[in-house]
Amino acid sequence: KAFLEALLNTLWYVVAVVVLEVSLALALAVMLKETTMGTAIARVGFYIPVILSPVVIGVAWRWMFGSLGVVNAMIESAGGSTIPFFSDVNWARVVVVLASVWAGAGLAMVMFIGGLNTIPSDIYEAAAIDRAGSWYTFFHITLPLVSPLLLIALIFRTMEAFKTFDIAYILSTQPTTELLSIKLYKYAFQEWQTGKSCALAYIVLIMVLAITNIYVKYLNKAKER
Repeated sequence: KAFLEALLNTLWYVVAVVVLEVSLALALAVMLKETTMGTAIARVGFYIPVILSPVVIGVAWRWMFGSLGVVNAMIESAGGSTIPFFSDVNWARVVVVLASVWAGAGLAMVMFIGGLNTIPSDIYEAAAIDRAGSWYTFFHITLPLVSPLLLIALIFRTMEAFKTFDIAYILSTQPTTELLSIKLYKYAFQEWQTGKSCALAYIVLIMVLAITNIYVKYLNKAKER
C-alpha cells in the first residue's frame, strides 16, 4: 500500500510539474524573447531560482507556507482563516508542485528563448501580411517550429521530476505525500532494507527509460517534418 501511494504521488507530481513548468516556460519565453532592458531584468529574475540550492528553496517555501508563515499571515490580514498547507494532503501536494515549478521554469525558459530567436523573422512578416492573428501565429508557426526543443525540454524535465528529492523531502511531512525517491531513501538509509531500495530504484529507472523512449520517438518524428 505504501509503495502504491508513493507511485501514484510520483506520477501525479511528474505530470503536474512537467505540464505546468513547460507551459509556463514557453509562455515566458514568448513574452521575453525580444531583448530589451526590461526583458533582460525579467529573464534574470526568473532564472535566479535555477541557480539556488534545492534545500534553500525547500526551506524558503516551508517558511512562507508554514502555519506562521508569510502566506498565512497575508490571508489572516485579509480576514481569512489560516490554511494547513503541510498537514492537509492536497495542499501539501500543491505546494511541492509549485515550488518545483518555480525552481525549474527558468532553465526551460532560456532554452525556449534560444529556440524562438532562431525562427526567421520573415515567416512572421509573411503571417502578418496575411493578417494572421497572434493565436494563429503561435499555434501554426511558433509551436511547430519549436516542437523539437519542446520535446527535449520534456525529456530532461521528466527525468528531473522523477529524481526530485530535496524539495519534496523538506516540504513533505506526511507518508501520504511521499514520492518514490523519498520512499527509496527511507528503505535504504532509515530502515536498512537494501533489497527493497534496489528494487525500487530499478522500477524508477525502467519507468524513466520507458517514458523517455516515447519522447524520443516523437522527437524523431518532429525532426523528419
